Amino acid sequence: MAGVSKKPDLNDPELRKKLLQGMGHNYYGEPAWPNELLYIFPVVILGALALCVGLAVLDPAIIGEPANPFATPLEILPEWYFYPVFQILRVVPNKLLGVVMMVSIPLGLMCIPFIESVNKFQNPFRRPIATCIFLVGTLVTLWLGIGAAMPIDQSLTLGLF
Repeated sequence: MAGVSKKPDLNDPELRKKLLQGMGHNYYGEPAWPNELLYIFPVVILGALALCVGLAVLDPAIIGEPANPFATPLEILPEWYFYPVFQILRVVPNKLLGVVMMVSIPLGLMCIPFIESVNKFQNPFRRPIATCIFLVGTLVTLWLGIGAAMPIDQSLTLGLF
C-alpha cells in the first residue's frame, strides 16, 4: 500500500479550501472510503481467517500425554521468549547477580528513549552507536536464547567449540 510520500503544501488554495470545509489532514492522501474499508479490509480479514484455518488443518494441536503431578521432567524450560533470561540465571554462578542482570534488561530498555533523543537523525546509518548497541544486543539475545535450549555444558559455546 503506497502512502503519501511528500508533505502537503498548506499554502495551496485548493487544499486550504478543502481543509476549511472540515476535511481532515488525511484528505490529500487516499480516502478511506471506499478504498480501505470496502476493498482492503475484507481481503485482510479473509486472509487472516484463511491463515488460521490453514494452520489448524496443516498442523493441528496434538493432545499430549496426561499430566503427572508426581513426575518432574528432566529439563524444565520456560516459554521461548524467556530463554535469554533463563540462560542468564543458569550460567551466572551468583543468583543475586543473575537477578540484577535480569532487572537491568528492562531498565536498559527504559533508557533507550532518552539516549535516542540526543540524535536527531532517523537513518540507522547516521546513528552508528545506537545501531551497534542494537546489533550487539540482538546477537547476545539470540546467543543466550539458543544456548538455553542446550545442555548446560554446551550452552555457552552452543556446541561449536
